[in-house]
Amino acid sequence: MSQVVSANRLSDGLVVYLCNEGARASWSLDLDDATVAATDERAAELLALGVADAESRHEAVDPYLIEVAEKGGRLRPTKYREVIRCLGPTVRSDLGKQAEAPEA
Repeated sequence: MSQVVSANRLSDGLVVYLCNEGARASWSLDLDDATVAATDERAAELLALGVADAESRHEAVDPYLIEVAEKGGRLRPTKYREVIRCLGPTVRSDLGKQAEAPEA
């Protein structure tokens, strides 16, 4: 089971994913940019990095781990809740990330 760290960007509430650049964290709107943990130990390390970054730089809030799988060369959340968070609100599938997603 592969995992990535997800959170919400504090400035606008958009979903972001942790990108590990050595000991420094950054956040991306694109799930495919996320650093993937293949083990529980690595996932715990990434979560600790995300939490520390969220507490120190205040760019993201409430980081937590989500399960992902690679499908068609892209990362996809395995849980329906995270699919919705990844693609955005479900009320208008013709707008935003849902309109841009190939499987929408």
